[in-house]
Amino acid sequence: MMFTKRLREPVMRGEITCSVRIWQSPRVKVGGVYPVGSGAIGVTAIHEISVQDITPDLARRSGFAGVVDLLKTAKHGSGERVFLVEFEYRDAFP
Repeated sequence: MMFTKRLREPVMRGEITCSVRIWQSPRVKVGGVYPVGSGAIGVTAIHEISVQDITPDLARRSGFAGVVDLLKTAKHGSGERVFLVEFEYRDAFP
């Protein structure tokens, strides 16, 4: 799972523990471990949500100033399905 440069450090400090992604289908799975920096994130949950479920609080928890800021970054390709990915940062990649 990739993160924009400005989000990597907060993810690695454990300040960001979720991400909203707009995909055609899930690109990660619960229990999956994905490299980030010198460590990795372990996906703990993934939920399909609607755009209306993206609140200003969720945007801030995801590392964005607001919903519009999040939506500009969250869309990847031609996807239309919205996923909330919850994760934890681990200091080492297996």
